[in-house]
Amino acid sequence: MENIEWSTLSFGYKKTDFNVRTYYRNGAWGNLEVSDSEYLQVHMASTGLHYGQEAFEGLKAYRGKDGKIRLFRWEENAKRMINSARGILMAEVPVELFKEAIFKVVKLNEKFVPPYGSGASLYIRPLLFGSGPEVGVNPSKEYTFMVFVTPVGPYFKGGVKPVNMLICRKYDRAAPHGTGTYKVGGNYAASLRAIVEAREEGYANSLFLDAREKKYIDECGPANFFGIKGNHYVTPKSDSILPSITNKSIITIAESMGMTTERRKIAVDELSEFDETGACGTAAVISPIGKIIDPETNKIYEYCRNGEPGPVQMKLYRKLVDIQTGDAPDEFGWISIVE
Repeated sequence: MENIEWSTLSFGYKKTDFNVRTYYRNGAWGNLEVSDSEYLQVHMASTGLHYGQEAFEGLKAYRGKDGKIRLFRWEENAKRMINSARGILMAEVPVELFKEAIFKVVKLNEKFVPPYGSGASLYIRPLLFGSGPEVGVNPSKEYTFMVFVTPVGPYFKGGVKPVNMLICRKYDRAAPHGTGTYKVGGNYAASLRAIVEAREEGYANSLFLDAREKKYIDECGPANFFGIKGNHYVTPKSDSILPSITNKSIITIAESMGMTTERRKIAVDELSEFDETGACGTAAVISPIGKIIDPETNKIYEYCRNGEPGPVQMKLYRKLVDIQTGDAPDEFGWISIVE
């Protein structure tokens, strides 16, 4: 293995030694296969290519001070992939098969798990797609499930810093009662125009509004939005938001710290009432928001006026990261050790 400068790793793809794969054929999943190839042989008429039968997950492995490798809440990823499969009529990956695959691929690539203190981690990407041929619009009869890993650096180089967001009314990420609650590729493809345009204008990401009325906060780029008022944590409730495992975990931590929490509709006008706002997800854990700009009304909602992240969200961030790396007790039973 080449010498990896762990501290300079980006959040991107880097080749590792092995991935694992299995196939659903004739109504059953086969045994896991180990491959050293980065490529798949896919039928040109597969439903994953033509009709978007595809779902994925993202989670991380962390090496602790004790040298042990920890996985964070992998069961939640397994359950969410089952929900995504149901949402677009794919064969479901059983929880035990999901577990076998992710634990096996981490063990096979153990040398790529970054050392404790580097700020880096091993990103794990489970992928499920329709691999059987169909020309008519029908669910596939065959599916491929695979898991690959890649070491990634910290989302924020040099520490967590506030980012600016642009409210988007021009595009919709997902329709009400559509696929927004599933982790499928189509949602991300639908968000690309807004995200790229926002970045070209100097913003970190787009803040999507509800597709029906354009009155309420929906997703924050590819992450969940949250706001903090005093000792109260609020996050949007919507039929088109992906259920973030990170957000779910932050809510539990906030409640354990004596905060009140709430999932409900958040009107755009309410942005002026928050002390802190942020986005949360697997990649960054928490991205504090410095400013939210509304191009239609020319309103600017400012947070982090001293240029530093808000103290409440950083307290939540630190507690979650410390649990993930083993620096804090796992009081919620979220960690699994890769033996």
